[in-house]
Amino acid sequence: MGRNSSSPPDILDGNGGPGGGNDLGAYSMRGRFPFKRNPNPSQHRDRANAFSDPPIFRSRSHHSRSNRKGLLWLFPFKGKSALYLVIMSAVFLFAMASMVLQSSITSVFRQGSERGRLLREGLKFGSTLRFVPGRVSRRIMEGGGLDRVRNQASIGVRPPRLALILGNMKKDSQSLMLITVIRNIKKLGYALKIFAVENGNARSIWEQLGDHISILVPESYSHIDWSIFEGIIVDSIEAKAAISSLMQEPFCSVPLIWIIQEDTLAKRLQVYQENGWNHLISHWKSAFSRANVIVFPDFTLPMLYSVLDSGNFFVIPGSPVDVWAAESYSKTHSKIQLRNNNGFSEDDLLVLVVGSSLFYNELSWDYAVAMHAIGPLLVKYARRKDPGGSFKFAFLCGNSTDGYGDALQDVASRLGLNHGSLRLYGLNSDVDSVLLMADIFLYDSSQDVQGFPPLLIRAMTLGIPVIAPDFPVLKKYVVDGVHGVFFSKHNPEALLRSFSLLISNGKLSKFAQTVASSGRLHAKNMLASECTTGYASLLENVVNFPSDSFLPGSISQLQQVAWEWNLFRKDMEMRTDDTPNIDERDSSLKNFSVVYTLEDELTKLAYSTNISEDESGNQEHDIPSQLDWILVKEIESSEEYERLELEELEERMERSHGVWDDIYRNARKSEKLKFEANERDEGELERTGQPVCIYEIYNGAAAWPFLHHGSLYRGLSLSTRARRSRSDDVNAVSRLPLLNITYYRDILCEIAGMFAIANKVDNVHKRPWIGFQSWRAAGRKVALSTNAEKVLEETIQENTKGDLIYFWGRLNLDGGLAGNKDALTFWSTCDIWNGGNCRTTFEDAFRRMYGLPSYVDALPPMPEDGGHWSALHSWVMPTPSFLEFVMFSRMFVDSLDALHTNFSGRNMCLLGSSELEKKHCYCRVLEVLINVWAYHSARKMVYIDPHSGSLEEQHPIEKRQGFMWAKYFNITLLKSMDEDLAEAADDDDRPTETWLWPLTGEIHWQGMYDREREERYRLKMDKKRKTKDKLIERMKSGYKQKPLGR
Repeated sequence: MGRNSSSPPDILDGNGGPGGGNDLGAYSMRGRFPFKRNPNPSQHRDRANAFSDPPIFRSRSHHSRSNRKGLLWLFPFKGKSALYLVIMSAVFLFAMASMVLQSSITSVFRQGSERGRLLREGLKFGSTLRFVPGRVSRRIMEGGGLDRVRNQASIGVRPPRLALILGNMKKDSQSLMLITVIRNIKKLGYALKIFAVENGNARSIWEQLGDHISILVPESYSHIDWSIFEGIIVDSIEAKAAISSLMQEPFCSVPLIWIIQEDTLAKRLQVYQENGWNHLISHWKSAFSRANVIVFPDFTLPMLYSVLDSGNFFVIPGSPVDVWAAESYSKTHSKIQLRNNNGFSEDDLLVLVVGSSLFYNELSWDYAVAMHAIGPLLVKYARRKDPGGSFKFAFLCGNSTDGYGDALQDVASRLGLNHGSLRLYGLNSDVDSVLLMADIFLYDSSQDVQGFPPLLIRAMTLGIPVIAPDFPVLKKYVVDGVHGVFFSKHNPEALLRSFSLLISNGKLSKFAQTVASSGRLHAKNMLASECTTGYASLLENVVNFPSDSFLPGSISQLQQVAWEWNLFRKDMEMRTDDTPNIDERDSSLKNFSVVYTLEDELTKLAYSTNISEDESGNQEHDIPSQLDWILVKEIESSEEYERLELEELEERMERSHGVWDDIYRNARKSEKLKFEANERDEGELERTGQPVCIYEIYNGAAAWPFLHHGSLYRGLSLSTRARRSRSDDVNAVSRLPLLNITYYRDILCEIAGMFAIANKVDNVHKRPWIGFQSWRAAGRKVALSTNAEKVLEETIQENTKGDLIYFWGRLNLDGGLAGNKDALTFWSTCDIWNGGNCRTTFEDAFRRMYGLPSYVDALPPMPEDGGHWSALHSWVMPTPSFLEFVMFSRMFVDSLDALHTNFSGRNMCLLGSSELEKKHCYCRVLEVLINVWAYHSARKMVYIDPHSGSLEEQHPIEKRQGFMWAKYFNITLLKSMDEDLAEAADDDDRPTETWLWPLTGEIHWQGMYDREREERYRLKMDKKRKTKDKLIERMKSGYKQKPLGR
């Protein structure tokens, strides 16, 4: 047998004649048709020629029809007996033919490599290969969305914000899918900010959806405050650089949805495994695990990426990629020309047979079962010789070099089919050309598919009538007899009946043409609605909707959705024959992918020499082993020992100290080197003489780019690991051990850093003024400018006296209440931030703090004079005032924490609606607490514009008369309350098991001062007594000093 390798497409057609059935017979064909590419096919052909076929099989397949009448004449039966005999004979012959066909086909497709054998052992015959969602994905699938929350009362003043990061802005099917989804999501009420890794010809379309588009460069990733978004959607592998900027705190908690539609990385993962490049796999797995959800458009891609799955893979079926590819191909290719190139006439009726979309080079049981199912169909139609044309069956499976073509021709010869009636095309050939040539598309799979088969969509798009089993997923989208024809799976007779509906006089029937036309229109937008609603549902279950945002509209608002073809129609019509299709375009751009760029970078770092893609050899990593580290430590210890010995010897040797000028010069040089080596001392020197120091609070490495440098600022890290290494930042954890507990660090946020500074403040801060600023101020463009810094310093130096507070981060919400003309007040704003419970929670905590009865009003009034209030912990005040504020805040935080802790010790949050808000439960109330304290303690409040530096007093003190609750904020009362708590802590008299107050700072009261004074006095008297005892002892013993010089 010979192979015809003309391309495109690759066709495997044998030239076996009538005697071709004698080649193999019933003997095993294990050595003839290997699944993998055969490097020496001639050996297998020679081996196959050594087999012979028993003549009984030839007589059964070739002479059964000619001898049918003679056989009946031998039995003299008449009437019912003859009828029963005919029926029994037909059943027997059909069963025998099926058995022979099954044994022949399964013996042909039984071959495979060792890897195929192992795979078949794991995947038994008749089993189904399915994608099973992981733990995270199952939780999302089981989520109820926002239906329960919508029934609750909520106050929102702005739409939920989403960030969309595009890997590219090309006009392709991926952009078409995403634009359709985003356009419909915006209808539900989401606000969108679009970023892109690179520019593209689809930018104008995207600008219609998201206004201005920010093009990201490597330097800009770290200067975007991602925490202002409720969720981030990343499209494509090419946007991987943006994922890296989201892998560190404080951006780790921002929900991330990563959409992956390409298989570029999946193809390289196998290469990484074969070459042992585990560092590349670990790098990508780390990036994949950062995403809350990895979304794929079909069920095959997550299986290809399974090595990177951390339980967050999710499938939302639906993409216009197959419709796009089929329409683009049909515009640039001719069906008649393709048939002529492949040896088909215009009158031939070509039936394309396709199996499951999950293909393996070593596993073709699916096609074996398909061949057995369509055996009667082949026998009935492939033997016919109609004038002018005939039935041809083409099978699309496997690899064009796997040797299945010869096996297929053996099957054809066994069944007595016409020469050339069966063809085999490999999936590595031009699949679109095979589809375009077909007249009928027959889909038959032994496995129940999860998603709608892509090739079935392409066939329907090309206007080909389709026949498929009645799988539930197919019946979900396709109406039987309208868009296609169904048959009962594993039922050859049902398949034969369904196929006959499409045939009339050797041509396609009118019914088939109607079905094809209807199917073509239906396939164009068949999965658009499910895709759009799938993403809308996913957002409801993944995104954190804060208390101050609207809830998105119900998914039921999205009616019948269609892909936005009108935005891309012109681009598709401009395609020419020279324009590559989507598969070729992806292949031609592979060298520009971030996958290959990252592969080259990490390979250069991990290996001493570059390894090309085609090389399979491995080199050892240049990484020190445990033995290497032991040797290094031994060498260092021996060198240290020798150095100490030399120093001791030099000290014992007499040497000249040199000239005084040299000694002085060396001393100054050593002092200079000492300060250069210690940057903290250098920072202290820079701040010498400064009246104020502003501590910038941060809690993660991703916040470093937002911090300032200079003598005015100093970093304050809430985490030891997140502290900048080469800086004099204050480690809040070392000053306040409470921050070692993650729970308290999360619920207290920035005010915990203030508690750390106030704890023994003289050890870290010795200046008359102190200030704080959250890293978020720089991220939201409200940090002090250079001009504002200068104005602030000059104002403080001129007005050294006075109890006042300067603030530049003001309380403000985006927009206002729709249809509400009333201005937002301080407490209404606080309610919006805290799930509507700010007033009640603040009042209860205030009442508990001061021990007020229930009938007394405990909510401090705040004026509605239109002035600004402080936010983002961005303010400056005198250091004594700061300590007074910390004293008040510690007691308030303790009272607030007691409200949220029930008797069982389990914590709850009354101040948040989303999971992220509950995690940082107290943060939003404590952010505005400074306003209540400053207003009612009669502090002068001055707003400084962060950009211009202009000063403006807010809420003048003379206008506060009659509104201030000065008695509750009096320093004498606060000190007495603080002493009472300190005495209880000193006596270990805990009001609750989880008493927070003693853990937030210093504990001092008069009793402790007295006890410390008594202890010092006791030590002093003990020292005097011991000195006196020594003197008396000397006098008693008569100790006399011996004279010198004897």
